[in-house]
Amino acid sequence: MKHIRLTMAQALVQHLAALQSEVEHLDGTTTVEPYCGGVFTIFGHGNVAGLGEALAAERSRLPTYRAHNEQTMAHAAIAFSKAQFRQRIMAVSTSIGPGATNLVTAAAVAHVNRLPVLLLPGDIFANRRPDPVLQQIESFAQGDVSASDCFRPVTRYFDRLTRPEHILTALPRAVQMMTDPANCGPACLSLPQDVQAMAFDCPEDFLHPEVLRFRRPPADTRELANAAALLRTARRPLIVAGGGVLYSQAWAALRAFAEAHAIPVVESHGGKSSLPWDHPLNLGAIGVDGVSWANDMARDADVVFAVGTRLQDFTTGSHALFPQAKLLSLNVQPYDAGKWSGTALVADARVGLGQLQAALGDWTADGAWTTRAQQQAAAANARITELTTHVPQGVLPYDAEVIGAVRDSATVLGLDSAQHDVALCAAGTLPAELHKLWRAGRPGNYHMEYGYSCMGYEVAGGLGVKMARPEQESIVLVGDGSYMMANSELATSVMLGKKIIVVVLDNRGYGCIQRLQTATGSPAFNNLLDDCVPEGGERSNIDFAMHARAMGADAVHVKNVTELKAAMVQARQAKRTQVIVIDTTHTRTTDGGCWWEVAIPEVSARPAVRDAHAGYLAGQQTQRI
Repeated sequence: MKHIRLTMAQALVQHLAALQSEVEHLDGTTTVEPYCGGVFTIFGHGNVAGLGEALAAERSRLPTYRAHNEQTMAHAAIAFSKAQFRQRIMAVSTSIGPGATNLVTAAAVAHVNRLPVLLLPGDIFANRRPDPVLQQIESFAQGDVSASDCFRPVTRYFDRLTRPEHILTALPRAVQMMTDPANCGPACLSLPQDVQAMAFDCPEDFLHPEVLRFRRPPADTRELANAAALLRTARRPLIVAGGGVLYSQAWAALRAFAEAHAIPVVESHGGKSSLPWDHPLNLGAIGVDGVSWANDMARDADVVFAVGTRLQDFTTGSHALFPQAKLLSLNVQPYDAGKWSGTALVADARVGLGQLQAALGDWTADGAWTTRAQQQAAAANARITELTTHVPQGVLPYDAEVIGAVRDSATVLGLDSAQHDVALCAAGTLPAELHKLWRAGRPGNYHMEYGYSCMGYEVAGGLGVKMARPEQESIVLVGDGSYMMANSELATSVMLGKKIIVVVLDNRGYGCIQRLQTATGSPAFNNLLDDCVPEGGERSNIDFAMHARAMGADAVHVKNVTELKAAMVQARQAKRTQVIVIDTTHTRTTDGGCWWEVAIPEVSARPAVRDAHAGYLAGQQTQRI
């Protein structure tokens, strides 16, 4: 075996630069592409000398991108992977100390959403000679603890490399975890700064890794038979499509299965865009922020077939939306397939749907059930058109009217928004409205981070989407609260020439959480900006358009929905990042949804809180235990 003398950082970077994966595209073609699309980094004393030197030498094969905030550059990397259906990743490198801990929130985002990202935080000296080094966290009780230990609970794989040759096992294990369909998630290799610079005899084979190909595990024979037997008993089955449908690229299999067996489909946030918006069996959004017609069907279903969903509380109405139904779960992860003690079918979504379709033969759902679903879907699409195009005069617009203007601006240019646009969001009121109203005609054209619902994901996520899908329009819809949380990668998008369109809906504060606050009986306080000015303070007056222009974007504050649509037409034709700001109201929302468990005080002097608590107890009685 031949060897070459390299530092640990050089071996890591050269392996990443050479690593390729087999990528399936939306048109059905397959190509071999670099597995790692690049490395986002902010250099500091924990990574500039070691990893920085290695990245500079390989920047023609493995691009390095400078960002402005460690958390948000990781959000961009996570969004890149999500937009690529987990087939490719980006890596993120930081210094030690705050640079490293700034990644922890992003690691949690990736962990909850089952998305791969390679985190490479710098760490303190393994030799401990200069302890305590600048930014070092010292534990009085554990000598081997550093800030990087924060990553242990929020990553799927963690390793601290205290010898340069550790990279030979640690990096392949990290890649194995990130490419495992069941256990996929973030991997963290914590890199002490002295070890990064240490040399060792690296086997040349390590620098020429094999092409990655993703496994598609089939279903167990007995589980398949049980699943088919359960479905055959159903007269009113309902499919809940989750993110696993997209990660598995099972949209064609889902469509074939639903059509063959005449089963209506509803979509979680993660699964939205699994079927085209106008498919006659697509009832749209389910759950707490779902549409009434989809939730009504869920309440009447006798078997719910959950495909690739982790059944979080927003999808299930805190387990109160369809407690009457028997549950069948197809999931590549046994942990998810076994939830609610339902019937588990552990398999890749695409393979499992094909196997189950063959096992069911010519069985179909009850004809009246299917007809009801098709009638509901047709009526629903007309209702969505009405909600997103009817703009009342004399009042501030709300999210539905903004969504309609954004969508219909594509038509002015002869484009189909459902095919051309990727809509991205993460937190606030907008996820509910987009879940109900956004029309996605292509898998992945709805990009919602609603596992962790991390405020501040939006702008950076839009950048990651654009890097993954440069041929599409990356449209970020974000509230003023989330925009204020994290917006610095707006400047990065300008610097990199990766144009995104950001629509800022300014309702002057945290309007979504204020509605929840008052709905649970509490007084409105500390959410809307005008309610937060103390004596001697000053009313907040933020010019978001001016702020965006200061970071290099083209920006405008429009007066109404008509001006918004016109500005969107211009933004679509521009080459630089665009920001459009519009004043909106938080008091109007789209009807729908179902009960959601939010703990309400058992004792309160406020009658409204006591009334809300009584409703809370009543809701608990409907939950599946």
